[in-house]
Amino acid sequence: MPKNSLTRSATEPPALISRFDELAQADWNGLARTTGPFVDWRFLTSAQDAGCISQSRGWQPCIPIVRGDGSIEATAPAFLKSHSHGEFVFDWAWARASHTAGMPWYPKLLVAAPFSPVSGPRLLGAANNPHAAARVVDKLEALVCERKLSSAGVNFCSEGDAVILREAGWLERFDWQFHWHNPGYRDFDDFLGRLRRKPRKNIRAERRRVVDAGWQFEWKSGVDMGEADFDLADRCYQSTFALYGNLPMLNRHFFELCAARFGEQFLLCTARLNDEALASAIFWRDDDRLYGRYWGSLVDTKDVHFETCYYQGIDYCIRHGLEWFEPGAQGEHKIRRGFLPQKTRSFHYIRHAGLREGIGEWLGHEAKTLIDYRRHLDTLDPFGR
Repeated sequence: MPKNSLTRSATEPPALISRFDELAQADWNGLARTTGPFVDWRFLTSAQDAGCISQSRGWQPCIPIVRGDGSIEATAPAFLKSHSHGEFVFDWAWARASHTAGMPWYPKLLVAAPFSPVSGPRLLGAANNPHAAARVVDKLEALVCERKLSSAGVNFCSEGDAVILREAGWLERFDWQFHWHNPGYRDFDDFLGRLRRKPRKNIRAERRRVVDAGWQFEWKSGVDMGEADFDLADRCYQSTFALYGNLPMLNRHFFELCAARFGEQFLLCTARLNDEALASAIFWRDDDRLYGRYWGSLVDTKDVHFETCYYQGIDYCIRHGLEWFEPGAQGEHKIRRGFLPQKTRSFHYIRHAGLREGIGEWLGHEAKTLIDYRRHLDTLDPFGR
């Protein structure tokens, strides 16, 4: 791919499909085998079949395909977006600046795992065929130019993708997320024993308050979930979005489809008080990671949130020998609970040269702030190192 691809004219019309199920599961997942659950064919088709991603929802699939010798060599989970909800790489300030300058920001093009701030490959097939993945980037740029979109973004991408996108000249952005690592703990007490005295004491106190209040916890996989479990998961999910005045993007049918299609990889942790299910969190897992998602509670509670979303997940990882636990985006408070900073990356192609220059300058200032912030985060490390 040429270094000056940002300024080239679009000559090759992109080959696009509009539904993930236009491709066979084996073909898509053959390219996506190292990506985790959230660009898995099962996740994407479940979201589409349940109506969570569609043109009317502001997530219109617009999937570029690179073929060679009769087979698919590379692709990407791409969407035309009419808003910036569900992305977790925030570009609201860019949208305001663009609109102020008289240039609409929406629609835009986004390559991402919908509703999931989880890093992984986004240029699918790049591991085996980086040249084909570079052609996917060409197609994304061509689509932006052809339809006069404001921009294209690739969110939470892998380092392998980053190499290709840097070569293409896309603007780079980074941030910090907080992940828990399991070096081989025997049990939860073994984990606590590695912490400094104060965070160890605080975690024990939080867990003790939950137990003393009478809360109990139960894990079920998609294989074992019933109607009451789906009702609870949906009610809890909707309650969280209502609490913060946000638009819920998922629905009960989506959870049902994921349970059926992922089976043992789809998990629900339920919190009960006096034998009544009152809170829950949804998780996915793969061979070495647990991913926490979609917490909600039908009653006002604090410590139960920490227990359900963090400590139950840590316990699960230790019991099942999983190496990593990703509980979601943001949250400096996670550090004292054993979750340490990890870098996340996104890349951005801005069609308008002047806007691109302004955003590039803004990103330089943001990067300096985030480097300083990382120094602050390192001072909060709870481990006795």
